[in-house]
Amino acid sequence: MIRCKDIYKSFSGKNVLSGIYFEIGRGEIFGLLGPSGAGKTTLIKILTGQLTFEKGEVVVFDKIVESLSGEEKKNIGIMMDQFGVYERLSSIDNLKIFADIYGVPHKKIKSTLEEVGLGDAGGKPASALSKGMRARLSLARVFMHSPKLIFLDEPTSGLDPQTMRQIHKIILEKKKEGCTIFLTTHNMEEAYKLCDRVALLNEGEIVEEGAPKEICRKYNHQKTIKLHLSSGEDIVLPHESQSAETISRLLIGGNIETIHSSEPILETVFLELTGRKFEEDV
Repeated sequence: MIRCKDIYKSFSGKNVLSGIYFEIGRGEIFGLLGPSGAGKTTLIKILTGQLTFEKGEVVVFDKIVESLSGEEKKNIGIMMDQFGVYERLSSIDNLKIFADIYGVPHKKIKSTLEEVGLGDAGGKPASALSKGMRARLSLARVFMHSPKLIFLDEPTSGLDPQTMRQIHKIILEKKKEGCTIFLTTHNMEEAYKLCDRVALLNEGEIVEEGAPKEICRKYNHQKTIKLHLSSGEDIVLPHESQSAETISRLLIGGNIETIHSSEPILETVFLELTGRKFEEDV
């Protein structure tokens, strides 16, 4: 669905993206991970034809992105920070505007609002919605014209855990329907749960790419198992077959409260590769 090859982009002489390369298959959730200012939003704008770039090639739907027709662009949905939400209009009237732009019958508005859990909020002005409800309204606008390729730029940023889980469920439903989803986030746990593959972006360069579990296993240098016993004692064992007897004996005796492997999380991998904490700004 997307092929991004050797992309360079600069602003005022400063490189923002340097040699970006990746491919995204049909029906895949691809996560671009990086701290604020790493270049994630800039890359989305390039992939959707909103920004030009100095060097490289972007192919979407097997066509150079600059040559996509208006009809082909209708197969793309984009959710960016509060983009396309009109404060004074109701949820229904917000969606009517975009239904008219995309030639979608107004009768689809109700089912789209229900799809994102806003079936009872159609008459409320956007200004009266909570942050989580506004995020779902933005998703409704993206989904209404049934795009095949969806770009979600930090869709759960600043949301409470319950709303985040609801949006995750909606995203996974779209994947089941065959949509390809390009997700940017600085939430590593979110990426681990949702994404088939991720790319770690730091200062405009991709420093690692692959399936989240495979990346974490790749950087599992310690290869240990930590046991927390009911006595309060912690035991660290090597992650090898010789430890099986000890673990089995402690389990049979009911002495183990928790077992954890040393496998790192994505944030730990990012820190190892860049020397920077993920919440830091670039």
